[in-house]
Amino acid sequence: MRKVQFTPWFWVAAGVLVLLVVGALSTPLSPAGWAAALGYLVVSSVLVSRGLRRRASTRFGAANAVTATRSMLVGVATGIVVTSLTGGIPSVLLVTIVAVALALDGVDGYVARRTDSVSELGARFDMEVDAFLLLVLCVYDARFVGGWVLAIGLMRYAFVAATWVLPSLGRTLPYRYWRKVVAAVCGIVLAVIAAQVLPPVVAVIVAAGALLLLLESFGRDVLWTVRMNRTDARLVSLQKASARDGSR
Repeated sequence: MRKVQFTPWFWVAAGVLVLLVVGALSTPLSPAGWAAALGYLVVSSVLVSRGLRRRASTRFGAANAVTATRSMLVGVATGIVVTSLTGGIPSVLLVTIVAVALALDGVDGYVARRTDSVSELGARFDMEVDAFLLLVLCVYDARFVGGWVLAIGLMRYAFVAATWVLPSLGRTLPYRYWRKVVAAVCGIVLAVIAAQVLPPVVAVIVAAGALLLLLESFGRDVLWTVRMNRTDARLVSLQKASARDGSR
């Protein structure tokens, strides 16, 4: 299969075009909505461009193109959610865009495997898009189930902050498909809540269930990291002891 090449900045232009179409067909975004959407699109493109430069490349292939399409939709959703904080935005518009983004989740991995283009950059890009989409949905859903739902969207960033304080938590984690399952379930749950099709009590219950799933997933990773760090510490102690015995 021939590799498709795009530049990250293509999706900034694509996002602006989609935002203009959204404004023409529905409610125009507020200035704050435009600022949030463009801010996300530009910052994400800068970060991806930096990652590509580290790989001595300026373009990426079809798998990352799918992820970038999802990222562009997340940028559009960001503008819609920020606009909804001060004005009326049809929830069906947000849910439709989010549904497309969620449907594309997993397609990038399939394309990467088919084109033999699996990379650490692609996996990280995919994970960060998932995390930010959850945060955006949580901001929108807080009005329906309560501000505590922001814990779902902020958990990834809390974990990153924890690695700054405790660098030992930042070691590379082994691949685990369950993480993708949990992220997908949380995204679907938050999208359904945004659609306002559930009774308020049921919405709170399913949001709490999504939070528990995410806590289990992050908790398992933290426990694995702690065990590995302890194992490494014991190995270092044994090596030092052997070195001392050998020098006698």
